[in-house]
Order: sequence, then structure tokens, then C-alpha cells
Amino acid sequence: MRARLSLFILLAAAPALAAPQQAAAPPYRLAVGTEAYRLAGGEEGAARRRHDALLVAAAKRHGLDPLLLHALVAVESGYDARARSPKGALGLMQLMPETARRYRVRDLLDPAQNVAGGTAYLRDLLERFEGELPLALAAYNAGEAAVLRHGRRIPPYAETRDYVPRVIALYEQLRREREDASPYRLRSDWRARLETTR
Repeated sequence: MRARLSLFILLAAAPALAAPQQAAAPPYRLAVGTEAYRLAGGEEGAARRRHDALLVAAAKRHGLDPLLLHALVAVESGYDARARSPKGALGLMQLMPETARRYRVRDLLDPAQNVAGGTAYLRDLLERFEGELPLALAAYNAGEAAVLRHGRRIPPYAETRDYVPRVIALYEQLRREREDASPYRLRSDWRARLETTR
């Protein structure tokens, strides 16, 4: 029991111990966001549930999957509507002030306005990059110009190259959980149960 407790304390303290070695913190709250989503039973889970209707409505309005918005918000802000990045991004979807102006968001810390602007921006990026989610996410993180400047590829920024797979991995995880949550079971070999006509 003591060994387990020591290991738990060591693991819990590890991020704090490693913090001084990180020269530049990313502008988004990646680790906090991912952990916040996974700890769905705690305070962060309550924040997720509180913002769910807002994200679902915005996704429906713009023809996006609500789980994609959940993945992005979890990674960007950890569902913290008052999150601020060192680079000036604000709110649930971590909008930069210039992006907010472009999408007529007046109060970046208002969850409804922030999500409306961020979702419209993500939809526009998906259209601009012809539905290629990795490129749209890279542009959301690093800016459209950076993706175009690098030949419509994910820019070679450590932050962006870390961000894109994390959002996609969380999105895929959420999609699997949604399928698992179905009351029905669909075996992958269901066609084998079809009667063959002779």
C-alpha cells in the first residue's frame, strides 16, 4: 500500500518537477485539457457537461461533429471558459483577438460567443483545406498562413506537431466511446450471419 501511495505521489508530482525544464509553455493548455477530459467524474467533467449543449448546438449549426468540438476544447482549454494563453488566446476554444474580430466575437470569455466564433473558424478551415482535418487543426493552432507557407503541410513547429495528433487521438477515442455507448452490439463479422441462398 505504501509503495502504491509513493508511486501515486511521484506520478502526481512529476509534471511539477519537470516544469522548470520546459523553456516555452505551449499557448494552449494541452496536458491540462487532456487530463481534464479523462477525469470526467471530477470538476472538469462537470465543466464538460455544462458546456455540452453549447458545443452540440454549435456543431449542428455548422455541420460539424460535436465530438470534434469536445476534443478541441478539451485540448485547448480543458473546458475552462476563462483560460488565457501566454500568446493571448482566450476562452474555451482559445480564440486569438484577431480571429475573434473576424468572426464578430465581442466577449472572448463568454462561452457562447467563444464557441460560436471558434466553431465557425474551424468550419471555414475545414472548407479551405478540403476537409483534411489534420491541416485544419494545424491551421487552427499555428494559423492558416503557416500551413500555406509550408506547402499545405503541418508546419514544423513542435507545438503544432504535438497538438494535431493529440486532438485527433482524443476525437477518435470519443468516437469509439460513442459507438461503445450504443445499447446495440454490431459484430464486425455480422455478414457471416446472413443466410446464403442456394
